[in-house]
Order: sequence, then C-alpha cells, then structure tokens
Amino acid sequence: MEFKILQKGEAKHHIYIVDDAAKLTKVSGITDAEAAFVKGIFAEEQTTATINQYGRFIYIYLLKSKKTEWLTREACRKSGAEFQAICNKNKAKEVTISNLSGMGFAGIQLAEGIALANYQFLKYRTDAAKITHALQTISFTKDSITVKELSQLGATISAVYKARTLVNEPLNFLSAQQLAKEIAALGKEAGFKVTTLGKAQIEKEKMGGLLAVNLGSQQPPTFTVMEYKPGKALNKKPIVLVGKGVVYDTGGVSLKPTLNSMDRMKSDMSGAALVSCTMYAIAKLKLPLHVIALVPATDNRPGENAYVPGDIIKMYSGKTVEVLNTDAEGRMLLADALHWAKRYKPELVVDFATLTGAASAAVGEHGIVCMGTADEKTKQTFRESGFAQYERLVEYPLWDEYGDQIKSDVADIKNVGGANGGAITAGKFLEHFVDYPWMHFDIAGVSFATSKKGYLPVGGTGYGIRMLLDFLLHYGKA
Repeated sequence: MEFKILQKGEAKHHIYIVDDAAKLTKVSGITDAEAAFVKGIFAEEQTTATINQYGRFIYIYLLKSKKTEWLTREACRKSGAEFQAICNKNKAKEVTISNLSGMGFAGIQLAEGIALANYQFLKYRTDAAKITHALQTISFTKDSITVKELSQLGATISAVYKARTLVNEPLNFLSAQQLAKEIAALGKEAGFKVTTLGKAQIEKEKMGGLLAVNLGSQQPPTFTVMEYKPGKALNKKPIVLVGKGVVYDTGGVSLKPTLNSMDRMKSDMSGAALVSCTMYAIAKLKLPLHVIALVPATDNRPGENAYVPGDIIKMYSGKTVEVLNTDAEGRMLLADALHWAKRYKPELVVDFATLTGAASAAVGEHGIVCMGTADEKTKQTFRESGFAQYERLVEYPLWDEYGDQIKSDVADIKNVGGANGGAITAGKFLEHFVDYPWMHFDIAGVSFATSKKGYLPVGGTGYGIRMLLDFLLHYGKA
C-alpha cells in the first residue's frame, strides 16, 4: 500500500470526513441536491454516504465522537474497513482523504483502517491476478496529514503487512532457517544488523531449552539477533524484544488433538514475526532508541529423539527443568532467549509469544494478556498504547502462589503448573530467567484469525505491532 500527499488535481475517488452536516458546504464539487441527499442519510442515523457523479465518486463519512478518544479512533478504523470494501467494489486504484472534522487524527485512522483491511496473501493462489484488490494508493489533502504522520503510517502498515505474511507462510516454506533468512532480508531493507546462530553455535552456547524442543525435528534450530543502534539514542541501555519462533507446533510427544488444534499452528511464530517487523519499522522511522531483538526458532515435532514428559533439561541459565508437557515448548526456548538478554544489561525486556491456550480462553480475540516486573509507569504507558491502537492489554498478577504451582521434586522447576492459572504459571516460569525490568505479552488469542473481522483479515493479524510501536514512539517522553 502506497501513501502520499496529493499536491494538485481532483481525485476520482474522494472521502470527506465531517463531524457536522453543516460542513458539507466544504465538500468540493457537491451540489445542493446531493448535499440534501446526504443530510437525509445522516438523519436516518447512517454515517456513510456515496455520491456517484458518473466519472467521480464522493464518499462522505459523518464522524461521531464516542465516550473516549480511543473509541472514536477505533470507529474511524472500522469505518475505514467499510470504505475499503466500497472502493474495491468501485474498482478504485487510488482514494483521497480530506479531513474536514475537528479531530486531527480522523483521516489517519480512517486510512489505517482502509489499509489494514486491504491486505491480501495471494502467493499461493493461481487466480491471484483476478482477485487482487484494485486499491493500491491512499492519498491525503495537504491539511489532513503531516509528512511525519505519513511516514509513521507507511512504516506501521508495511510492518503489519510483513508480519502477516510471515505468519501466513506454511512450514514447507518457512522453516527456522528460512525465518532467519527472512529476518535478514528485513534488516537489509530497513537498515538494522542481523546475526544468526546456527545449530553448532547454539550447542556451543548450551541453549538447553531451544535444543530440547528441536530434538524431534530433522530441521536445525536458529537463534537470530537483531540490533538497531542510532548515533544518539535516548536510552543508555538497550530495550530488548524477544519473540517466540516456533515455526510449527505439533505439541511434540504430547501431541495436540487433531480437531481444530493443529491447523493454525504455523502461526506459533507470531511473536517472532511481531518483534522482527517492529524492528523493521523502528529502523525505517529512525527512532532514537537502541533496540535489540531476539528470535529463538525451531519446529516442535514428535519424531527423531524428541524430548518426552519426565525428561530433565538443563537450560542455558544453568537451571534445571522437569518437562511434564512437551506442548509447553514456547517457554523453554523463550527462557534461553531471556537469559541471553542479560548480557546487554537491558533497560527493559519485553517478550511476545503465542504461549498459552489459557490466555486465549480468558480474553479471546479481544486483547492481550500481559504481566511482568516493569515499573508502574512503563505498564501504564503500555496500557495507554494498547487503548490508543485498540490492541488492549489485560494485566495478570505474578503472585508467589502461582510460582508454587511450578515447583518440582526432581528439578529446579517444572514446565507446567496444572489446570488452573495456566497463563500466569507460564509467566512465572519465564520470570525465573529474568533479573531486569520485564514484560510478557501472551498473544495466543489475537495472532491469527479464522474469519475476517473489520480490518483484521483471515490468517495472520499482526496484532500487537501497532501497540508496541506506539509505546516506543512515546518511550522516554514525559
């Protein structure tokens, strides 16, 4: 999707945003009869109207304030998804947005909704040429967006698109090694450093968690390190992003039941896609932050010499883990990455993972479960970013009692804590491997959609990228 500011000329497809019917007088080229027609539609509590002038389409969006600004922003995005469908139905290759409302963000959020809804994954469709959306460009009138806002919008949408595509790729293309290559390509395009450790180096480092999960696979694991370090960073110590990179999860020996349980497991690397593509946006926008991202990657299979329940694994940190469920594999490789992060003496570490069914069951597709040891100011900034981007957060407690559930009689800890509080006991497991300010985000319920909803497509959603970028854009600011 291309974004630009319209310098001159009249748009063939033009969306005008108004917050009062009286502002219809500012709509270019509209007749009195057409204005009366639109007012009639608004009087019937409809918020969108289309005027076909035989050669030019004028779309009017009546923006109504909600209870909060973040709800109003989301209403704009949802309306954007509706306009995306209308524009493609009318074979529009380009649509221009004019924001005539008193809400400066309206045009940007409307465009965001249009762009997010316009994504398609057609790589493997033989009829791709026939079903590709016509809409390719969103332009703005000069007073509807700033150059900086245009740049942020473009980088954000590009990052989300790339993450969705990574998640949508099947295992027979996106192995752990291929994921590392894709990340390297992102680094080359955006301008950040990428280093990938192969199996021999991972063995030399003794990353026991990652190697244990990989035992059942014929494909080697990878550990990818990304770094973006501008000349004058606001943070003296780096922010570290960690993403779970399980490119496919069968459950291992603790095999998942077949019905509706494995068909979307190519998405178990959504955390890896999220942090890698966020790094892409960070570098594209040249944010004044020193940021490092880590992706431990493998598939989880029951073959070869797969680890089994009852095994005791010595982790990268030296801690021992009693494995009671090989389907609780994400925390095993994340633990090694979180221990690796200690070498940077980080200011903050955040991890993203499709970690537990418990998180998905608790909040479904409507938000992200989070928990952590970061200070309250950091948590509050994350919450505000979650609301602003409508990628909302629900914080769970890290009470000691949940830690008791993962105590082991034969090892330091065990990798599952029983039927209750599964999302939290997973977080308590990870907490054993951190000694710095840390936040954990469980994206199991939001990373992949089985049906289209508004601006979220079927498949990979890229959910969480906009929230994380918003947080980083406000990082270090009062």
